[in-house]
Amino acid sequence: MQIIVNQNPRDIRSETLGEALTELGFTSTAIATAINGRFIPRDARADVILAEGDRLEVLAPMQGG
Repeated sequence: MQIIVNQNPRDIRSETLGEALTELGFTSTAIATAINGRFIPRDARADVILAEGDRLEVLAPMQGG
C-alpha cells in the first residue's frame, strides 16, 4: 500500500505502524510518531493499523543549537 511518510509517498508491505517503522528503517526508540496528525505513543504502535493514503510523520530529536 502507499502511505505518505514525512511528506514523501512510500510503498510499504506492513500493516501496522510498528511494522512499517521497522520496514522504513526507523529503529531508534527516540522518535515520535503521528498518523494523520494524531500522536501515537510508542507502546501503541503495534496496534495501529495503517490504511492506504495515511500520512505518517516521524520526528527525531536533533542535537546542536
